[in-house]
Amino acid sequence: MSNSGFVLLDKIAGETSFKALFPLKRVFSTKRVGHAGTLDLRASGLIIAATGRCTRLLPFVEAKDKCYSFRLHLGYETDTLEWDGDLVEQDGRALAMDREALEKVLPQFIGDIQQVPPKYCAVKIDGKRASDLMERGRDVELKPRSINISSLRVVAAVANDSTEGCTGKSIATFDLVCECSKGTYIRALGRDIARALGTVGCVSRIRRHRIGNVTLDQAVRGEDLTLAHLLPVDKVLDFPVVRLDESQVAVIRQGNYLPWKTPVEGVDSQGNVFVANLQGEVLSLCLYEPGRIRPKIYLAEDE
Repeated sequence: MSNSGFVLLDKIAGETSFKALFPLKRVFSTKRVGHAGTLDLRASGLIIAATGRCTRLLPFVEAKDKCYSFRLHLGYETDTLEWDGDLVEQDGRALAMDREALEKVLPQFIGDIQQVPPKYCAVKIDGKRASDLMERGRDVELKPRSINISSLRVVAAVANDSTEGCTGKSIATFDLVCECSKGTYIRALGRDIARALGTVGCVSRIRRHRIGNVTLDQAVRGEDLTLAHLLPVDKVLDFPVVRLDESQVAVIRQGNYLPWKTPVEGVDSQGNVFVANLQGEVLSLCLYEPGRIRPKIYLAEDE
């Protein structure tokens, strides 16, 4: 598994998630790279990328909950719901919005809620991205999606905000932190919070700080990436690890069931476990079932 594993990247604002992967191809000499959880162009923060056979594990990373910080601008809304999009509506009444008023509406966004994605997004309509259709002059209607927000709090009220490039006048500005499920759009959340206050709004400075148990302080900028930053899969995905001897590993490698009578602690509802050799190197993602271990995704390089 010399070139297979996970890499924690700190994406800069203004760089696409796709471009953020370029250093992986160079450093690890492979074209087989991918990432979980695309960040908007102007968003920054944690991206979990994978190389080699470990790209097959990215859907498990994608399913993890996430944590973002962002800046909410009340008083104007843009077509993209970002601070520098084309101005759609402006509302001077937002001058009356203070931190107390904002905090009163936040509880209605906690828990399982429905959210309509921004029109400029990667959601596909008849096989085409909504954002591409919008850029071609077509209006789109997107259906609400179920998401979960476990925590949403105001960090600070921002005085005399002068976000460069704003297309509208930001009447009231606040910094917030959100912990949420897969599929949550922070831009849409900002729009909906503003509407709950009876006004309009958009966001800036979106930054992702956490995916599952992995935090941004562990990440590296692309220009600083080295071979040493390649992580084994069990450092990112917290599935239990079962160690096997050579004969048992051979059974898994051949795609056969392995009889297993010893209970495995900490297995999730799907039964996911990692299988490792006696040295601790993870070789395969398997499914643990009472009495046996069944191979699912073999990760090691062919011998």
